[in-house]
Amino acid sequence: MITANSLAVSPWACAAETEEQISEVTVYTLEDFRQYSPRTALDMVTRIPGFAIQGDNSNQRGFGQAHGNVLINGQRVSGKSNGAVESLGRIVAQNVVRIELVDGSQFDIPGLSGQVVNVVTNGLGKTAGTWSWSSRFRDNLPPYYNDFNIALSGGKGALGWTFELDSSPERGANNGPEYITDGQGNRLDKRLEDFTHAAEYASVAGSLSWKPASGAVGNLNASYAIYEPDNKEVSKTYPVDGPEGRRLFKGSEDEWGAELGADYEFGIGPGRLKMIGLLSREYSPMTDEFLRGNIDGSDLSKSLFQQTIDEGEYILRSEYAFGNAAGRDWQIATEGAFNYLDATSSLSEAEGIGPLQGVDLFNANSRVEEQRGEISITHGRQLSPRLSAQVSLGMEVSELSQSGDVSKVRTFTRPKGYASLTWQTDDSLKLITRLEREVGQLDFFDFISSVNLNAENGQTGNSEIVPQQSWIFSLQTEKDFGAWGAATLKVFGASIEDIVDRIPIDDGDGPGNLDTAWQVGAELEATLKLARAGVPGAEITLSGEWYDSEVTDPLTGETRPINGDTVYYLFSELRHDIPKTNWAWGIGFEGAKSNRFYRLSEVSLEAHPPGFGYVYIEDKDIFGATGRITIGNITNQNDNFWREIHDGSRLDDVLVRETRERDFGQIFTLRLEGTF
Repeated sequence: MITANSLAVSPWACAAETEEQISEVTVYTLEDFRQYSPRTALDMVTRIPGFAIQGDNSNQRGFGQAHGNVLINGQRVSGKSNGAVESLGRIVAQNVVRIELVDGSQFDIPGLSGQVVNVVTNGLGKTAGTWSWSSRFRDNLPPYYNDFNIALSGGKGALGWTFELDSSPERGANNGPEYITDGQGNRLDKRLEDFTHAAEYASVAGSLSWKPASGAVGNLNASYAIYEPDNKEVSKTYPVDGPEGRRLFKGSEDEWGAELGADYEFGIGPGRLKMIGLLSREYSPMTDEFLRGNIDGSDLSKSLFQQTIDEGEYILRSEYAFGNAAGRDWQIATEGAFNYLDATSSLSEAEGIGPLQGVDLFNANSRVEEQRGEISITHGRQLSPRLSAQVSLGMEVSELSQSGDVSKVRTFTRPKGYASLTWQTDDSLKLITRLEREVGQLDFFDFISSVNLNAENGQTGNSEIVPQQSWIFSLQTEKDFGAWGAATLKVFGASIEDIVDRIPIDDGDGPGNLDTAWQVGAELEATLKLARAGVPGAEITLSGEWYDSEVTDPLTGETRPINGDTVYYLFSELRHDIPKTNWAWGIGFEGAKSNRFYRLSEVSLEAHPPGFGYVYIEDKDIFGATGRITIGNITNQNDNFWREIHDGSRLDDVLVRETRERDFGQIFTLRLEGTF
């Protein structure tokens, strides 16, 4: 690890640069991660002390202001679902020249602040690749053997390329009792439930990069994936007053998604112009089926819900950066985007052995579109050797339209922007403050009515919903403890307008806007190295989140937390790479808690006590490969659920309470990975 503090970092860093040209940056090389035996650039980045990768903009409005914190050769990846994290997994560790941990203000990319990782490659060079394979064994499920990944990268001259083939099957199961009582606590029913989830996921992805001697930079990336989940829940029911019964739920989906992204950057006039384009499509037909009845043949019923979703996003963005000298830079950006969701839905029911009959479902067959344009100007300035600022002002205009069961067109004009200040108090401590006006991303599914047959509820689509807006103030502290590790702590507060929550709609309920809300939180990423404590090769990593919030319930008028909001999340791991051996072992724990979820006539809560624990052992040289055996759920985590159903609305008496406790046992995983 090298730390430099002299010259400015170029936002167009490339492999030809030397370490002497890097400044105000902590530099890592492959040697710094040798004890972990990394195979890819992703393996290296995830081991940087006190640093956590922020996801790409898959749920953000277009590309807009960057929220990710990973760059490759000084540039954002022109992808969303196929973004920087996926690209890092396709870069072989041996092709990484260095990894720079830099303050985001050093790059004239709007929105970047705090710690940013810039992975500098050697132009990919000769063809190299990585492979991995794993198999998982657990109760009530057959093992799978088709979890594998193959990634290749290479290049020649100005052209580089990557390719990845991935298969990531999913298997899940839990079982246990559920008790049904009335409002006074008297038992009405007992159910013995068994749930299984099996899904096949496969994808192919790749990228091309072009860096001619002229200084222009071009990138092209593409991905295609299929996702085919199948869910099944079988319940044996034992009502207090009635015959034994059965409940069967089956759900399936046959989804495919594709994404194509490209960017081209070149010098023009006093600056550089970058053009970015993205095309994304997803097609998802799904079928849910629910049957119930008694074993004596009485009270038979059947329900069938089918929905096909076709959605897409098209983005064209331009960024012109200039004046990158004397600690000052400017960028003018424009962006146009078109998003749509087209839903076709049907609900049918049958009593006894009769045929299925269609049921009217309002606002379930509809198309939602958004056309959006925005412009922003961003200025960064070095106020002193240790103090820098960045300010961005922007405006977006959008048109929301809905057709089909509901017809409506609305237009919005919203200001947006931010101001940030970075203070390097000394060589080991950095403080970053940020004030941002943010426009939230609409979930087009909120406009569409849908049904949950298994839970026997659903949502009413809301054609009046608008994007929420927030004022967010944050303070981030980045501390380097030297040989002891590093930590990043962020605290924030948000004042939210038009927050999207759950509201009554006609005779039902669904997503809708409430006037105001607030949220505060803290997020911690830390790494503690234990060599100085007498345990060389050992370290503890910690990720923690805590949130509190308040909104006025639209039904009761009382204050409560934001619906289903996270209360806390905790992840910790102790890993020990035993010196002078190929062996490593580790033990970890993950736990979380969420707030209750409020509907018109229901209150529910999911919980997973006491949390998920695991232990593993690793051999880093099995004929050149790395092998790991993991035993998961050593803490015997359960999947619990509680629901209270009222007679009419939550203002009325409790009609029924449901309490569920399901166990899913231990999980045994075998994994092998290597390079070629």
